Amino acid sequence: MNSGTLYLIPVPLGGDRLDHILPADVIATACRLTHFVVEDAKTARAMLKTLGTPHPLRSLTLAELNEHTPESALAALLAPLLAGHDVGLMSEAGCPGVADPGANLVRLAHAHGVRVCPLVGPSSILLALMAAGANGQQFRFNGYLPAQEPARTEAIRRLEQDSARQRQAEIFIETPYRNDALLGALLAACRPGTQLTVARDLTTPQEWIASRSITQWRNAERPQLHRHPAVFVLYAV
Repeated sequence: MNSGTLYLIPVPLGGDRLDHILPADVIATACRLTHFVVEDAKTARAMLKTLGTPHPLRSLTLAELNEHTPESALAALLAPLLAGHDVGLMSEAGCPGVADPGANLVRLAHAHGVRVCPLVGPSSILLALMAAGANGQQFRFNGYLPAQEPARTEAIRRLEQDSARQRQAEIFIETPYRNDALLGALLAACRPGTQLTVARDLTTPQEWIASRSITQWRNAERPQLHRHPAVFVLYAV
């Protein structure tokens, strides 16, 4: 039997305007599928219900793949594909495989000749870069910076130096409840002329984006970032 296709299904970053965020063909594909690999089964069922799946939720096969999944479990996640089933890969939010453990399954699928089909949807990383006014031709996504000092400040200064030397945008994220601490560290560590973009609650009605020099940030009222998903873009011009 021919193997199925692994569909990489983007998930809204927040809000409920699905028709504004996801193309109709993406929603239709998600509604057609009955096999999924997801970060969390409970939230995935809620999202599939919102998307309008015609299948009873209890009839769907949802296997979990998250940061705690051992590599030895990946073969079982691949098995439905090898048996001929189309499978949807969904992260908690945004694009699967980008800052997401689903990349491990994608790599294994390629190794077994399984077709991988990425679908169009929101990427907070690219949306923040688009809105930053930074160098969109040379950039680097750094994931999470260290949570503790002095490692966090050392990482910030290293990224600022790399940005200035290579003229590249440095993109990173933080756990939402540590956003305020990260912003404070950025304002304390960076040079006055360095540009910093903060993009909060992207694609939602509460979306807020600002791109300012460090001096301007220091003189402005700080945004409410605590427990709000945000992306940071640093550009040393």
